[in-house]
Amino acid sequence: MLRLCWPLLLWGTAASAECRLALALAVDVSRSIDAVDYAIQTEGMATALQDAEVQAAIFSPEGKVALAVYFWSGSGHQQMVQDWVLLEGPEDLDRVVWALRGTVRPDVRLPTALGAALVFGAGLMAEAPPCARRVLDVAGDGRNNEGISVRTAYDRADFGSVVVNALAVGEHEQDVTRYFRDEVIRGPGAFVEVAPRQVDYPPAIRRKLLRELEGPKIGDAGPDRLGKNAKS
Repeated sequence: MLRLCWPLLLWGTAASAECRLALALAVDVSRSIDAVDYAIQTEGMATALQDAEVQAAIFSPEGKVALAVYFWSGSGHQQMVQDWVLLEGPEDLDRVVWALRGTVRPDVRLPTALGAALVFGAGLMAEAPPCARRVLDVAGDGRNNEGISVRTAYDRADFGSVVVNALAVGEHEQDVTRYFRDEVIRGPGAFVEVAPRQVDYPPAIRRKLLRELEGPKIGDAGPDRLGKNAKS
């Protein structure tokens, strides 16, 4: 597991007080993601972050956004692409884009350990700067098939007020979407975005980012997950 640890005291009180959203993007790089899928995912995400409408939403006068990105695959195999950065200007967003385009995918091809990826994400969210909302955005193309289950991840890790959204990637969109909706997403306004084909990924990640940056609408409801940190 590769990870950088940032003590919360590193975040300036004034800057963090203005933060409206801490958003972590979790990207599936398990063995079911081939080289073409990987390129489309990383470039699609980088392009979405450079989109004019997305940038306008990020740099909204309503408050700042903190962003982090990590890759995940097998149990114990998570890799930071970009640790938390408070997006105060275009140069900060450029750092994230450069990291996405410049990070080398791990050579080893491993199963889909979604439960472990969620536990890692919970730890990462705990290190985020103080923000009004906290969202973990998980992209994947299949069910958990190694390590702890998603339910166990929610039992073990402290997600607190973190909302978990999902992007279902791949040809078997219906089954993956249902699985993510029933088992993975969590919290008020949580949702699943769908990219059934490779060509659908770039617009799907753009839609999802815009929706997350906008925040839940009044009356939105999302699933609570059973566990020590969720209501039954």
